[in-house]
Amino acid sequence: MPIEPHAFADRIHIEQLEVSTRIGVPEEERAAPQRLTASISFWPYHEADDLADKIENVVNYSAVAEEVKNFVRDQSVNLIETLADRLAIHLLKHFRIQKVTIELRKFPFEDANYVSVTVTRTAFVE
Repeated sequence: MPIEPHAFADRIHIEQLEVSTRIGVPEEERAAPQRLTASISFWPYHEADDLADKIENVVNYSAVAEEVKNFVRDQSVNLIETLADRLAIHLLKHFRIQKVTIELRKFPFEDANYVSVTVTRTAFVE
């Protein structure tokens, strides 16, 4: 009996991609873009055996990184939670991925390394 592959077996990860956006609750905090980092893990709809070592058979992580930078740059939100949720939904809609986890880090305090939020979203398949 063949072994069934796990639904989320293959994962691609981008660690601490630097992005900037207008974010924060007070207007003055959103007045200028702030530096954030995004760590993104995503699970494509294919298994590694299906790739045939061809870029056209994969979700191009360079394209994902560029899309993340462009999407985040064009946002202006109050909450880091809102941005993470919107970004996850956007990536699920624009790439052939079945699941995505995003950690966004913001650097608002001098006495702390960062504040972060992590969201995981799964594509709805009918």
